[in-house]
Amino acid sequence: QVQLVESGGGLVHPGGSLRLSCAASGFAFHYAAINWFRQAPGKEREGISCSDDSEGKTYIADSLTGRFTISRDNAKKTVFLQMNNLKPEDTAVYFCATDLAQYCRDIYYSGAYQDMDYWGKGTLVTVSL
Repeated sequence: QVQLVESGGGLVHPGGSLRLSCAASGFAFHYAAINWFRQAPGKEREGISCSDDSEGKTYIADSLTGRFTISRDNAKKTVFLQMNNLKPEDTAVYFCATDLAQYCRDIYYSGAYQDMDYWGKGTLVTVSL
């Protein structure tokens, strides 16, 4: 049974940092691309990052490059999202998701979340004074 469990969210001041984790089980983690999405209040769920180990590639949405970094630890079956210089507009529920594809796909368009098959329950990140 595929399971994804996010952790690491919380309340942080603007300019602060958080590291989110996505612990995976129930599938061949090494061969699956893992994605991060986020959903702000009243907005559509948007794709923000992906990591695949088959080609060792990582992707970050253009708007977040320089502040967010994705990495993975195959031994721990965990993907991390390091978020620096956080802004109030980063406030959202952050989800990890996979379609068990071997390679990252384009997730940076409206409705991309519909292509994912498995989701975690999300972790809330609040950026506020």
